[in-house]
Amino acid sequence: MTIDNLPVSPMPMNTEFESPVNPTAFQWKLWIYTNYDCNLRCTYCVAKSSPNAPRRSIGLDNVKKLVDEAIELGFGHIFFTGGEPFLLNDIYDMLAYASERLETTVLTNAMLFQPRRLEKLKAIANDNLEIQVSLDGGRAEDHDAYRGKGTWQKTVDGIRVLQENGFRVRLSTTETPANTDHMDEMRAFRDSLGIPEEHHFIRPLAKRGYSKEGLELGMDNLSPELTVNIDGVFWHPLSTDADMQVARHFLPLKPAYDTVCSLMDEMARTGTVSRVSFTCG
Repeated sequence: MTIDNLPVSPMPMNTEFESPVNPTAFQWKLWIYTNYDCNLRCTYCVAKSSPNAPRRSIGLDNVKKLVDEAIELGFGHIFFTGGEPFLLNDIYDMLAYASERLETTVLTNAMLFQPRRLEKLKAIANDNLEIQVSLDGGRAEDHDAYRGKGTWQKTVDGIRVLQENGFRVRLSTTETPANTDHMDEMRAFRDSLGIPEEHHFIRPLAKRGYSKEGLELGMDNLSPELTVNIDGVFWHPLSTDADMQVARHFLPLKPAYDTVCSLMDEMARTGTVSRVSFTCG
């Protein structure tokens, strides 16, 4: 699983918006990269995750501190991504801590829910916790083209296991040259799974990470969704490349939050974004 599971929220530069300093004017989300190793090697992975990628885990103690500060700052939703988060032994403690306090979503390829992991996940189930699964087609060939042969069936099996055990499942689909002519089949298959349209996100392919094709996306055309990994804080979970970084330290979180607020104010006034002065923390 990679960040290719998320919906992209374009922010046209000629669009005016209120300052996020007013907490009612902007719905803040926090994304946490729990790790970068993955059981898949998707050829469009924006995070450059793979079985050979260094883990770079952020750790349970840091997650707890981030959750606590995010609540203080008024964040309403936390997303956990990777890598494949369910490769981590402490992911269940991370999800339990977050979901006991606010709405929590974890992104996964849904291929690892054998009995041991499934039982651990069931033990922390609650109304705030939802599972977001990446599924790129209603047919195996549409999904497998970028994610690997045989992955579609394993993912679909995982979705059904999650549903049978009472979990709320959201779907995300990356539109690619392989599936773009078959999105109607994707939607029909989603319906057959009993997943509502509003719980299905379709985003364009982004030219980031391993992907050599797709849209050019950056701070100037993406609405900010504060994103943390072990290297600092970034504008959006689409990329933890240097051009998207807003702070070199992720704790405390507030300096990065303030930086993003200032940048959004500047973008609203001028339609441009200046070079970021990194915060310290």
